[in-house]
Amino acid sequence: MTPPTGASTPSHRATRDQMPSINDKGRIVSSEPTSPIITPPKERLGRLPKPVQWLLLISTSVVFSVLLHHWQVPASLLVGPMIIGILMGTNGATIAAPKQLYLGAQSVLGVMIGGSMTIGILTSFATDWPMIIGVTGITLLASSFLGWILCVKQVLPGTAGIWGSTPGAASAMVIMADAFGADARLVAFMQYVRVVIVVGVASSVANFWVDPETLAAMGPHDWFPAFDPVGFALTLCLVVVCCFVGQKLRLPSATLLVPIIFTMILHVSGVLDVVLPEWFLGLTYAMIGWVIGLKFTPPVLRHAAHALPKILLSIFVLIGFCAGISGLLVYFMDIDPLTAYLATSPGGLDSVAIIAASTNVDLSFILVLQATRFFMVLAFGPPLARLVARRTAHLTGQNAGQ
Repeated sequence: MTPPTGASTPSHRATRDQMPSINDKGRIVSSEPTSPIITPPKERLGRLPKPVQWLLLISTSVVFSVLLHHWQVPASLLVGPMIIGILMGTNGATIAAPKQLYLGAQSVLGVMIGGSMTIGILTSFATDWPMIIGVTGITLLASSFLGWILCVKQVLPGTAGIWGSTPGAASAMVIMADAFGADARLVAFMQYVRVVIVVGVASSVANFWVDPETLAAMGPHDWFPAFDPVGFALTLCLVVVCCFVGQKLRLPSATLLVPIIFTMILHVSGVLDVVLPEWFLGLTYAMIGWVIGLKFTPPVLRHAAHALPKILLSIFVLIGFCAGISGLLVYFMDIDPLTAYLATSPGGLDSVAIIAASTNVDLSFILVLQATRFFMVLAFGPPLARLVARRTAHLTGQNAGQ
């Protein structure tokens, strides 16, 4: 049967629709059907509105932190939000902590660390500086050697293993690694996985060494004690000024370093007494925990999944090496095991300081070793990493002159 006039068979219609047409400017325009742009579906929590995600993050963090504190887990206000942040980040949450709040939290922690420094701590450093420099130097060399092995054996692509193995100053290492041409996502993943593992192991070790009778004697923790409002206001002003100066300097981790240095000078000289209520520090710890946890997103996990077993192995090797150094401190210097472990633990200065502040340890000794390693990592970590990267450039196929 012949189709009616003006009609087309399906095959003819398809052929005609796919023929090019001419626009009003005389140019040939293809009329082939274009496939629609397919956007990947949001993963689980990503489908929720961001206010709902924030409400879920905050509420579950509060509940979980209270439970951890009830179970006497050290640094529960850091560990709890960090775990909840990891769970939400890996399930597709699309929220992220505001940058200014995170930088402010770093400055608050820097002021707390600087306020913990005393003349006695500085005297201790002046007396024991060979041991302190030696311990931190050995740790840095060991991490560089581990990074060299990862690079030579091509366990991780390019020079990512070198930058990812450097202990401490995670954010600074990620920035410098990206500038050097390494895979910044893999470096960030390796650095923050190590921070999470170190926090978990250190918190567990602290919980193991704390005497239950001592905890019982301390009684319930007072989160809202009376405090000096004028001193608190002055401390907040110092936090804001140091945070502003740190951002203007544009140096790695300057919002943590500047408050440590300025507050230490003011506190040791007797000009300022740092006043930071427990509830305010708790908010600071939670913010840092959220930032760490929410970095573990599904794309990052998929990108690093193939290297995860090797990353975990290298992290535990570094933790074991540092634990061995702490054993030497216990044996030769008669330092209590928990203090020695936290002092040599290859985590970030901020997270280790939070754990140390919540346990009965020699905080001054821990801060001295951690701060010394932090400065040494910033000063010598990048040159060492660049040196190893250049030595292994023929293996990685990257331009060593970057």
